[in-house]
Parts: sequence; C-alpha cells; structure tokens
Amino acid sequence: MLKFAERAPETQEAAQKGRLPTDGPSGHADQGGSGRDNRGEGRRKAEPRRDGRDGLKAALAPPKVVAAVDLGAAKVTCFIMKPDGVRRGDRTLTTCGVGYVQSRGVRGGAIVNLDEASEAIAQAVERAENVAGVNVQGVTIATAGGQLSSSRVIGRVSVGARPIADNDLVRAIQNALAQIKLPGRRAIHILPIAWAVDGQGGVRDPRAMYGKTLGVELLVVSVAETVFNTLGACVERAHLQLEGVVAAPFVSALAALEEDEMDLGSVCIDMGGGSTSASVFRGGSLVHVETVPVGGQHVTQDIARGLSTSIAGAERIKTLHGSAIASANEDREMIEAPPRGDDPGAGPVVAPRSLLKGIIAPRVEETLELLRDRLKAAGAPIEPGAGLVLTGGASQLAGVREVAVRVFDRPVRLGRPRRVPHLADAASGPAFTAAAGILHRSAFGPREAVSTKQLASSKLRREPLDPRANPLAKAAVWLRDNL
Repeated sequence: MLKFAERAPETQEAAQKGRLPTDGPSGHADQGGSGRDNRGEGRRKAEPRRDGRDGLKAALAPPKVVAAVDLGAAKVTCFIMKPDGVRRGDRTLTTCGVGYVQSRGVRGGAIVNLDEASEAIAQAVERAENVAGVNVQGVTIATAGGQLSSSRVIGRVSVGARPIADNDLVRAIQNALAQIKLPGRRAIHILPIAWAVDGQGGVRDPRAMYGKTLGVELLVVSVAETVFNTLGACVERAHLQLEGVVAAPFVSALAALEEDEMDLGSVCIDMGGGSTSASVFRGGSLVHVETVPVGGQHVTQDIARGLSTSIAGAERIKTLHGSAIASANEDREMIEAPPRGDDPGAGPVVAPRSLLKGIIAPRVEETLELLRDRLKAAGAPIEPGAGLVLTGGASQLAGVREVAVRVFDRPVRLGRPRRVPHLADAASGPAFTAAAGILHRSAFGPREAVSTKQLASSKLRREPLDPRANPLAKAAVWLRDNL
C-alpha cells in the first residue's frame, strides 16, 4: 500500500477548512454579486488570503484527543488517547482513559432502541472521561453491523514519458472513484490496495517511476445508508459528534496482527456478541471484509433455551463451564443453572456438562462454517499459507480455537491488543481489540484515499476537482484533504 508522510487527524481537518475554493474566471472565490462596489471587490480579494490564514491557524492548533467507541451487542467500550500517547519510535500507544458498560439497545449488530444505545455510549464515554480527566467532543464508532461488505474497483490513466507525480496518483484515484456505485449504501473506507505501472502490479509507491499507464486498485468497504444514519443520530443524541464510522474487523486486525502477518497474508476473525466478521489481508493491505449476523449472544440464547434458564444465568454458565470441545468426565460432572422466572419454590436446573457442550459446539461450528462459506463464495483472495487470528469477546470461549482449526484447516491463534502496554488486565483481552485498533489507525494509518471524517460528513464526492485548477494545485488539495 502506498504510504505517505504521517499526518495527524487534526491536520486533515485543518486542510479541509483551508481547501481551495471553487474559483470563478478571475481566479477569486465567487461570492455572487459582491462586485457591485469596491468593498465587495476588496472582500473578494481578501477571501483567499483569509482562507489560507484560517487553514494555517487550524493546522498549528494543538492536536485533538482521540476517542474510540466500540459499539457491540454485549458491551460498549470507549478508549481515550491524548496526543502525547503516541510513541512513533517503537510504535506503541498509551491510553489515558478506558470505560465500558453493558450494551443496551443493540441486537445482532444493529441498533434496535436508539435511546438505550445512546445512553450506553454516553455512559461509556463519561467513564473514560473521568479516568482521563478530559472532555471528549467527538468519537469514532467501530461496528460490524449494517450489512458490512466490500468491493474492489480499478482506475487506470495514461502518464506519458515522464516520472509519475502526485497529480497522476490523484487522477488514477479519481478514475477509480468514478466507478463506485453504492445505491442505498455509505462508503466508510476507501483504501488503496496496490498500484500498477504498465500492468506490473504490486507497486507500493509509484512516484518517480517511469511508465505509460498508471493503475490503482481500491477496496471500498460500505454499510447500509440507513444504519449509518442511525449511528449518527445515536451519537448526536449522546451529545457527541460523529468523527467517523469504521469496520470492526478492519481495526481489530490493525491492533492484533503483526506486520509480517499482514504482508504474508492473514485472516482476522472478530467474534462479537451479535455478529462474527472477518478481514482478509494480503501484501500488507486489506483486500476483503465479510460478516455474518451470528455471535456469542446466540450461543447464550441457545443455552437459555436448552437448559430452561434465564439469559443472565446462561451467560454465567457459559463463562464458567462452557466449552466447544469435549473434556474428561463431562458426563459425570453436573452443573446448576438458576430457574427461569421468579418462583421462590423452584429449585435450580441441574444438567450434565456434556449437555452444555452439546449446545455450544454445534452453534460455534455452524457460525465459523457460515463465515468460511461466505468468504469462499465472495472469492476472497486468501493466501494458501495465511493463518487465522481470533479476536472479540466470543473468541475467549474454551475450545473455539480448536474448532476454528478444524473448520478452516489453518493455523489459528488468539489475538489481543498489541503495542498498548499500559492497558489494565481487565481491558487488554481480545474483547477490547476493536477499540484499541481505532487508536492504532488514528496514529499509524493506513491512510485512506478519502478520509473517514469526509466520508462521515457528506456523500462520496463524484464530481472532479475544478478543471481550471492547475495539476499541482489539484494534487495538493487531494493530499491535504485525505492524508
């Protein structure tokens, strides 16, 4: 993937504020009818200089606090990181505040009660704020719901007999963006996968190379437009600003995978409460995203039905005694579950542990098989030797790794947030990988063809940049807006 110079998120915002306006024939911003007097003419001449000063002031403003929220069906987590929490020398992060609460109003990866979901977000953010001692204005939301899907598009332009410049990269990306058709959906990630010069693929950085044609392959990750709007309304109801929406399997992979795993090929499976999603990496780039609306809560519901116990009792039994593989003496070992209802005379439900395993194992295996079949049907480019990394709260259930090895016939390991050494033990497990991944993405990238904030604030721009602007100006606008 093309890697540009690191740029903090606040600089992206400053660049957007100071972007070049749409110029009229005279080269000044068209203010419409203000040229009738000298004062209007003076305002027109001063407008570009004022925009430039405002952009410079915003760029020199102190960096903002980054707040990451993982909106799951089981819990809502908030990680807060101050600007000085990024150490680029060893690529580690330090969080200043962590807060999490039980999720409400979310089922199967989708919001079913706006008031309850917004209250849960507000409580998680407030807890993290109290620990960090800062006030959060905006948050980035990680989700695996909204019918998450991905597609790839290719753009190609002619270059000529000269070195490839930034403007050529902009034209290639614009050519690819013009092919994106997303009726009823909203793009949340637009990532360059690889560049090609004269048909030779796998190029990481084509600048200064010579060739007749330049091509780029983009991965577009999208969610349903209605789900995106609901997320925005939920965040606004919590009195926060929506800084962006990110795919949970993507950011989980950024926190859990090593660089070698991304380069050699790997599949990161995020097993949440309401859904199970996967991100596929090859050659250091994200190449596919897939999700199924089945997660750990479905296992809990199966236990509650099978043992005639409550949801809370089933969750407790799953945590203490649950397993997806057979164990010794499980036929003789008995477990007790609280009865369903409030009858004081009813005794506990007693069942052999083998019955519990017989409920859990088929559901876990079915979920992983469904995800495997969807990856195969979508033609996900998984490398032959790619390994699997499991993240998410449901991956902590005993025996899940062994079932994944059998279903995918690949090596499997359990992933945790890496390079966040100061996390407490309670917040350093696989269940907190997505929240940590948002911080990783904010600090170290990868940089996207269109910034997440821009995708969240408006529809994907399909019109080209001002054709009257010179090529260097167009390249500068794109680089400042998106990198």
